[in-house]
Amino acid sequence: MKPRVKLDSKQAIEQYFEECIIEHGRSLLNYIYTLVKHKELAEDLYQEVLISAFIALPSFEERANVKSWLFTIAMNKCRDYWRKEKSAKVFWEEKVYMYVNDTKSVHLPEESVIDQCNQREMKDKLKKLPKMYRDPLLLFYYHQQTLMEISNTTKLPLSTVKTRMKRAKDRLRPKVEELVVTV
Repeated sequence: MKPRVKLDSKQAIEQYFEECIIEHGRSLLNYIYTLVKHKELAEDLYQEVLISAFIALPSFEERANVKSWLFTIAMNKCRDYWRKEKSAKVFWEEKVYMYVNDTKSVHLPEESVIDQCNQREMKDKLKKLPKMYRDPLLLFYYHQQTLMEISNTTKLPLSTVKTRMKRAKDRLRPKVEELVVTV
């Protein structure tokens, strides 16, 4: 890029900006595309970068490299986009979760009785397991503890908790299959 001209008029700013875009525009668009991997999105972000750069051009310091300045703006715009996308995704997931919880079907009284019987039978099957296998399952499924929390509660290594959970499920599976067949 040529040495910077004095940006004291609107026309000088526009001319300098146009020269910058002619020289660096294609590589800037390619850079944005490599970050977002979507052509239309890259073009949208490219337009935002150009607008931001044009607005900020009067404050651009002569000692800075124009290309690196434009690429920094591009990176920041991509980061802003990713942040917005992430928060929108979380918002959407929370709304869907709330919707699903709100729209759960009302159980008929007969279904509630069957569920209670199945839960009682399941607990009876769990009680028949040895304590070392029963406790991790109860903590995980009935007390909603994570494997790490179970490890801390029982003072056992995480790998031991995982092994006991797997063995407990293996021992419980045939008993639960009996329960499903009889219902």
